[in-house]
Amino acid sequence: MSNFAPFDEKMRNVGLSDAAIGAFRRCYESLAANHSGMIPEKAIAPADNIDAWDGIISSTAPADANLIAQTVCIKLNGGLGTSMGLQKAKSLLTVKGQDTFLDIIVRQIKHLRSISGTPVRLLLMDSFSTSKETLDYLSKYASDGLDNPQEVELMQNRVPKILADTLEPAVWPANPDLEWCPPGHGDLYPALLGSGWLDRLLAQGVKYAFISNSDNLGAQLDLNFLRWFAESGAPFVMEVTRRTEADKKGGHLAVRKSDNRLILREVAQCPDEDIPSFQDIDRHRYFNTNTLWIRLDTLKDILNANGGVLPLPMIRNSKTIDPRDASSPKVFQLEVAMGAGIECFPGARAVDVPRSRFFPVKTCSDLLLLRSDAVIIDKTGKVSLHPSRNSTAPIVDLDGKLYKLVDSLDALGLPSLLHAGKVTIRGAFHFEPGCTLQGDVDLVNESSTTETLRPGVYGE
Repeated sequence: MSNFAPFDEKMRNVGLSDAAIGAFRRCYESLAANHSGMIPEKAIAPADNIDAWDGIISSTAPADANLIAQTVCIKLNGGLGTSMGLQKAKSLLTVKGQDTFLDIIVRQIKHLRSISGTPVRLLLMDSFSTSKETLDYLSKYASDGLDNPQEVELMQNRVPKILADTLEPAVWPANPDLEWCPPGHGDLYPALLGSGWLDRLLAQGVKYAFISNSDNLGAQLDLNFLRWFAESGAPFVMEVTRRTEADKKGGHLAVRKSDNRLILREVAQCPDEDIPSFQDIDRHRYFNTNTLWIRLDTLKDILNANGGVLPLPMIRNSKTIDPRDASSPKVFQLEVAMGAGIECFPGARAVDVPRSRFFPVKTCSDLLLLRSDAVIIDKTGKVSLHPSRNSTAPIVDLDGKLYKLVDSLDALGLPSLLHAGKVTIRGAFHFEPGCTLQGDVDLVNESSTTETLRPGVYGE
């Protein structure tokens, strides 16, 4: 018989809130009951009849100052970007000139404040790994009131790893930090409740939350959509976009047959035999961009009705306690997805947004595109494709071995991508200033010596 008491004690000893403990308890009890968290193909149907962003924006007037004042922008800011060789908060990576993700996010907030005349709120959901350096960096914006942690920070929780064989708390004296793991971005909900931020925002008259990843600069608060959301009556809206071959491993939207509700299915929730259906982008056409709009008063009501816990499906990940030591004890890491909240809000909706609202930076290929002249970031922080691109971004595919780490882009250089189609680079290259890639470009260098490209046009 599983026993949650040791987990309760361990979490309280590090100061975690009742909301965080309650959310983890729900996941743990699901694990102990041998619930796999799997969502088989036979239980769902494809999501169709999704609202279109362009139609909404063109037919809706912008939000007024009063509505903007009732809105908070929340950025998920807990990642370090270690997969790209970073040892700092990913949001502090420079993306245009000397501007970081965080500089551009602040620029967007300051613009909203200037046009509305209201103190539009920004919350950064930091982790223990990103909190200090993020707040230190924000000190440059002290005059804008954006450097006080009590005003801008929502701290992400952590949860214990679970021994796979006994379902007891994992213990690793050699490095106690490895006994803990992130709970997934679904932690947003217990973090809002347990920190007191949810009640504080509601008391200040804030009803609407716009939530997105800090590394997705395409996710910007749109004033026309804000008005539509406020007037629609929907308590929860997920921004989705059409899947491509590059997105087939990402979570997709579906309809649960048992109650006809929209749900999110991640690959970790898909049985092995259903993977071909999961990756069928013509069947399951929409993926979650992790950009959400939520009614905070409805969120509070749902939390109250469920004992302070949003009933999100548990995702079970099998790992070793030391990810660098395959011989270390096997553990379960439990997490929940923020987007899975769509099934918890009666009347929740999804909106099919253009790809221009989804500019995530997960790889150096993504970063090269964002830094290029094909993407424009104006003085208000608005991110868009250059008008000559006709709303279609170039596809950048860098050599994954040579250009995995951010520093490698310095050696590569920055060619013009304004007229590029698909750019594939295999091998070591250096673009001198004045290089232009046009149409589809396939560059291959099989030698061990870097090939330098002089100023000029390359490609079709």
